[in-house]
This record gives sequence, C-alpha cells and structure tokens, in this order.
Amino acid sequence: MAVQNNSSDVHLMVDSPPIFRTVGRLEVYNPAGKMEAEQIKLLILSLMNDLQKEMYLKNLELDFSVSIPGKARFRANAYFQRNTPAISLRYIPDKIPTIDELGLPQICHNITRLKQGFVLVTGPTGSGKSSTFASVIDEINENRSEHIVTIEDPVEFVHNNKRSFISQRELETDTRSWDNALKSVLRQDPNIVYIGEMRDPETMAAAMTTAETGHLVFATLHTNSAAQTVERIVDSFPENQQDQIVLQLSMVLEAVLSQRLIPTKDGKRVVATEILIVTPAVRNTIREGKTFQIDNIIQTSSNVGMKLIEQSLAELVNRGVVDRATAMEYAIRPSILDKLIGGG
Repeated sequence: MAVQNNSSDVHLMVDSPPIFRTVGRLEVYNPAGKMEAEQIKLLILSLMNDLQKEMYLKNLELDFSVSIPGKARFRANAYFQRNTPAISLRYIPDKIPTIDELGLPQICHNITRLKQGFVLVTGPTGSGKSSTFASVIDEINENRSEHIVTIEDPVEFVHNNKRSFISQRELETDTRSWDNALKSVLRQDPNIVYIGEMRDPETMAAAMTTAETGHLVFATLHTNSAAQTVERIVDSFPENQQDQIVLQLSMVLEAVLSQRLIPTKDGKRVVATEILIVTPAVRNTIREGKTFQIDNIIQTSSNVGMKLIEQSLAELVNRGVVDRATAMEYAIRPSILDKLIGGG
C-alpha cells in the first residue's frame, strides 16, 4: 500500500487505522479499520529475527530494516506507546536513485571524485540525507575501484559491488557499537567510510581522525545550516578540547550540504540545499573560530558553487516550482529570502 501510494512512511498503532505520510502530509487509511494490540504485536515480531525480538522486548524499542523480496525495503522503528506495541516504517526504494534523479547540485558529482577528507550532509529527519549519500556512494561504485565501509543503524540502501567493494555493517547485527566499529574500521583497509549518523563526540572524533589519516569520510548530522554544523561539532566537546577540535575540523572538512525537502506546487517534493565548500578562506574562518562569518562567505561565493538555502529556495520560487509562502516556511533566514524574491 505504501509503495502504491508513493508514501515515505507508515505508522501503525493501537486503536488507529494505518497512517501514511505522503509528500510530507499524514493521511489516515480508514478502510483498514482500527488496529488491535495483538495484531500489531504479531506483525512486528514477524518482521524480526530472534535477536531482534529479544532486544525489542527487553529495551522496548528497536531500529531495524525489513526486506520484502522483489517488492520493497523499509527502515523500521518498533516501540511501545501507552503500554502497547507500535511501529514506524520508512520506505527505501530498491533502486538507488542517481544524483541527478534526486535533483542534487553539481557539487555532489565533485564529491564522488574526492580521495580524502570529511564531507557532511545535514538536515532534519526525513530530509533525504540517506538518499543523498546512497546516490554519491553508488556513483563512486560505478566509476572507482575502492573499498567502501558503511556503518549504519540500520542498513538502509543495499549496495551491490560494481567497480568498488562495499562492506555494509549494521549496528547490533554486525557490530556491538559505533565505537567498536569505528575503532576497527582502519584495520579493514578502507578507502571510504560512511557513518550513518554522528550521535556523540566520540563518533565525531573518530570520523575526523579517520579523515585525517588519508581516508574519505561521509557522515550525517541533524543540523539545519553549514555554520550550525561547525558549531554543533565544536560545542559537542568539552571546552578544554575545543581548540584542538577546531584545528582538526579546519584541516579535514571538505564540504557541508544542508538540505530540506520542500513541497512543490504540483504536490511533490523537491530538495533545497545549502552548500559550503571548504576553500582556504573557509579553513581560516573555522580555525579562527569565526563561524559567524560562514553565512556571508557562502552568500558571496556562488562563483565556486556555494549557496545559502535561501538562495536555493529563491531559485525554486523564481522557476515557479515552489510558492512564496512555502519557501518562507522553510527559510532559516527569512529576511534574506524576502530580499531575494521581493516582498510581494
């Protein structure tokens, strides 16, 4: 049903019909009727292996992935609410979309040619970060001979070896912790490492150290802008470590893409992206702790491919893809967008 409706998410909970998120909006599927606790519990457990069942019942929540051969794949979170089982499922297409199919900027093609450094894709949950990196990794897989190691919770897009050799490691199934996986990854002879989510300072430090040792590291973070991303990483560490982190980040960071999925006039969604390319001027700005200058550098560096998300939104409005009111809802700096598209 979710696949037929082009829904991104499905929510099942007691005393409610199934709920679908389609083009960012929630819709109740009333014909299915209200679901009962035993019905949902049996469904959830049928999707899990024995270890997952044990962990779910012990921890009362679990992230995992579900494959329906020949039909679909889902990222799932099973949990309890009001002492009853519930589950949320995120649809993952079988075919990995290309960079161009996702409407991503040219910088993503450039990223696939990097040999080392640290690249971040950021944004809120549901903004397409995993899809962006899946398309980047797939393009590398098509064109380069590399060993790519992914560390995910859970594995989302499944990559088949093409020119590259890809090891996909899932938390709990293939490794006991992010920390263990990141400590051992350098002994696995990787060229490229993808970290599904940087959740703590230890993961951030390991990611930067891996990049510093000559590897290309991809990671995601829940931040809304490039400047906020730099601040979030630095502020995650104790004050007595921040000078060292600032120096390390300024040396390894190559690019930050902060993205949102914006509803279009025709009922679809389109990506709007903020792009920070780390030039020598940006490295100096980060090293000197002047993150407040990053927005201005981005806004005045369109000649090298940088743009604020407001510039991306303005382009969508001017092309007639997104209406003005919707663009303003997604702007981080509404006054800048207002100037770019006019006050009308």
